[in-house]
Amino acid sequence: MGCNLAIAGVTGAVGQEFLRILEERDFPFDSLKMLASSRSAGKKIEFKGKTYIVEELTKNSFSRIDIALFSAGASRSKEFAPAAVEAGVVVVDNSSAYRMDTEIPLVIPEINPQAIAENKGIIANPNCSTIIGIVPVWPLHKANTVKRMVVSTYQAASGAGHSAMVELEEQTREILAGKEPTCKVFPYQIAFNVFSHNSDLGPNGYNQEEVKMVNETRKIFDCPEIAVTCTCIRIPVFRAHCESINLEFADPITPDQVRGLLSTAMGVTVLDDREHNRFPMPIDASGKDDILVGRIRQDESIPENRGINIWVAGDQLRKGAALNAVQIAENLL
Repeated sequence: MGCNLAIAGVTGAVGQEFLRILEERDFPFDSLKMLASSRSAGKKIEFKGKTYIVEELTKNSFSRIDIALFSAGASRSKEFAPAAVEAGVVVVDNSSAYRMDTEIPLVIPEINPQAIAENKGIIANPNCSTIIGIVPVWPLHKANTVKRMVVSTYQAASGAGHSAMVELEEQTREILAGKEPTCKVFPYQIAFNVFSHNSDLGPNGYNQEEVKMVNETRKIFDCPEIAVTCTCIRIPVFRAHCESINLEFADPITPDQVRGLLSTAMGVTVLDDREHNRFPMPIDASGKDDILVGRIRQDESIPENRGINIWVAGDQLRKGAALNAVQIAENLL
């Protein structure tokens, strides 16, 4: 049984990824409405052998729609999602607009699919760094409570959208040609450079990306007491984020036990080849659905073998955004 589907923000990087994933997974829909801002209205998009005309996203866009996938930014979600809900639509929202609303479920299907049924019209998709980080931590946490997580992220340009990926490419060309790099999307040069994540800093010195990871992990795990601290960094990679994750557990745990738990975990692939020093890289994760995990080792600074280090890589546009939302929509069907 199909549904009447709408995609808001279809012309953006995540919107385009929605289309690829819907086609790959043969998502069942009876009709599809493509929505974007007024400047993209009228564009033609080929999808599954049919030509669609992009329509302007308005409050009247949602009659006879069942599910709407939103990736149009937080301000547009706040403006248009309530109108969609009023029209009887279930909105799966990829922005930060509703994630920390206590009335709205924040869902990763591998972790808390039961929360989908609690929706009142809106389901929030978590931040990309949160998804990539905690999908592999969850099966470990279920087996042996994680007391503390220390996360350092290495985030690709794709997290800031298609224009940021273009900027990385253009700056690389400019620098290799001996020119000054042009900075429009990012505040600093991204090519051949690394800088602190470009989200707003709070008075405590943490940026919004770091705050999101802390709060969203606690909500998704339904574990307000878990201690989480993050440092989020931009690196000159097109797509796929990497994260270094240090975990302190309640009870002793070995790297072999971690490998065993992760080898059967949903949405996870272990790539942990010590013999050849071969571990997850962004080029491995790009275009893949699973989160790749490697560098699984004991943290010898934590007593009683209660500490583990892991390294993860995940495609920011797929599992970090579009795939997670499509999986939620599949659960709704």
